[in-house]
Formats: sequence, structure tokens, C-alpha cells
Amino acid sequence: MKQLKSLLIAVALFIGVSQTVSAQAKVAHINVSELMTAMPEMKAANTQLEQISKTYDTQYKTMVQEFQAKIQKYGDEEATAGNAVNEARAKEVQDMQQRIQEYQQTATKELQDKQEAIYKPILEKSKNAIQKVARAKGYQYVLDSSTGSGVILADGPDLMADVKKELGF
Repeated sequence: MKQLKSLLIAVALFIGVSQTVSAQAKVAHINVSELMTAMPEMKAANTQLEQISKTYDTQYKTMVQEFQAKIQKYGDEEATAGNAVNEARAKEVQDMQQRIQEYQQTATKELQDKQEAIYKPILEKSKNAIQKVARAKGYQYVLDSSTGSGVILADGPDLMADVKKELGF
């Protein structure tokens, strides 16, 4: 009877250990930031965003120069202009300053929106390639090993070369 109990316990342990071994998930990692930076589409997207940014910047600088020129002109004419004219000019300068600030905020938001719209298809393409490679290699989990992503140690398989190959570069 004692031997039967020992045999049953040994069989139960063997089954438990084999279940634990087969339940372990395969995990790999990839630096998504590095992948996206290396993608040819990203270089074109960055060029496009730089052009848009330069356009906004040029318009902003023009507005600031006009603002500074008016302040200089109104400052030079302040002594000879009447109080009513000076008050009207002060109001005009305040309005102009407010328009410049609003333009800067609007331009920043529009640039962020355009950046998101331009980067979204690139991110989707990289994500799809990562998923395809991971499934083909039998990985159940792929961690992003980019700096600040929360992965502390990434000693496992790196999918970077395989994903780049899948993407064709």
C-alpha cells in the first residue's frame, strides 16, 4: 500500500512538472523605436514633418517681426501721438500679441496631430511585421525593449533582424 502511494505521488509530480514545462510561454523582445527609426518610411515622414514645421516657424517669425516693428514704431511716436491714439495702439499691440500666442498654440497642436497621422501607418506596418515574425517563430509574447518601456533585462531572442527582413530592409 505504501509503495502504491509513493508511485501515485511520483506520477502526480511527473504530470505536474510536465504541465509546468509545457505551460511556459516563449518570449522575445525588439526595440520598436530603433526599428521605426531604421524604416525608410520614417525618414520620409520626418522630412515631411520638418517641412511643415519650417512653414509654421516662418509664419511665426514673420508675425513676431511685425509685432516688434509696430512696438518700435509706436514707441518712437508715443510722445507726439495723443492719449487716445496711444491707448488704441496699446490695445492693438495686446491683440497682436494674443494672436501670436494663439497661432503658436494652434501650430503646435496641428503639428502634433499631423505627426500622429503620419506615424500611425508606419507604426501599424511595424506592428504587423513584428506579429507575423513572432507567430512564425512560435513566440507568444514580444516585449518592447526600447529605453523607458519597462523592460529591465532583454537577454532573450531579439527579433530585430527577422522583422527588418520581413519589412524588406
